[in-house]
Amino acid sequence: MDENKERDVKSRKGDLRFNPPPIVSPQEWQAARQQLLVKEKALFRARDALAAERRRMPWMLVEKAYAFDGPKGKATLLDLFEGRRQLIVYRAFFEPGVHGWPEHACDGCSMVADHVAHLAHLNARDTTLVFVSRAPQADIVRVKARMEWKMPWYSITDSFDQDFGVHEWHGTNAFIHDGDKVFRTYFIDARGDEQMGNMWNYLDITALGRQEEWEDSPEGYPQTPPYKWWRWHDAYDHSQSSQPSNVADGGLAPKGQSAERNANGREAANR
Repeated sequence: MDENKERDVKSRKGDLRFNPPPIVSPQEWQAARQQLLVKEKALFRARDALAAERRRMPWMLVEKAYAFDGPKGKATLLDLFEGRRQLIVYRAFFEPGVHGWPEHACDGCSMVADHVAHLAHLNARDTTLVFVSRAPQADIVRVKARMEWKMPWYSITDSFDQDFGVHEWHGTNAFIHDGDKVFRTYFIDARGDEQMGNMWNYLDITALGRQEEWEDSPEGYPQTPPYKWWRWHDAYDHSQSSQPSNVADGGLAPKGQSAERNANGREAANR
């Protein structure tokens, strides 16, 4: 019997091989859960407050002209925005000398890629997500097809990784642009990358945030009612500008949720 089957059989027989917590009644379980829920809500509020501080971080002007190779040829850092206001760049390790090459990217970076949600939702918030590596485009295209990854993926050709702290370790940089000027707005790496993949967590590290009315953002930042901009991923109108103000008034709130709840993101999210 192989190890997995043996473990399954022992598990069914009740051999946990560790000391479980107390076994309680449904009423006691609910009481314990309510106690922990207080701490969970406090954690969410603390995360909201931290995201609000990120939106007030100073911006760093990117003065060097960076060049990438993409599926359509040469690209600048500004090109990576794909016409949107914000850009998130994850540095994935896929290149000679990295474990898995040439069949795979780094296993950890591959797990990050596996968790990336449908990009249409990020795009609807005027935000583009791309991956970058030092592998040639032919290898990137091949591995993306094998792994069924859909995100844009560019090849680094200069000192971008060195200049933005991702030459030795993975990391996620956030940028915003004003015309031709590009600014670095935030950076996370190490365990910070563990939370990435979810659309909300990506937006929380950007300069503009989720762009919903309940957020504590500086005056004048784009914000729309929560829920009203949500779509099925194949129902966004990409013929219009991706600015949130153009998608705020369409669509319906999730079924069964009142307009009053929609007007208050914190209440609607049960925080």
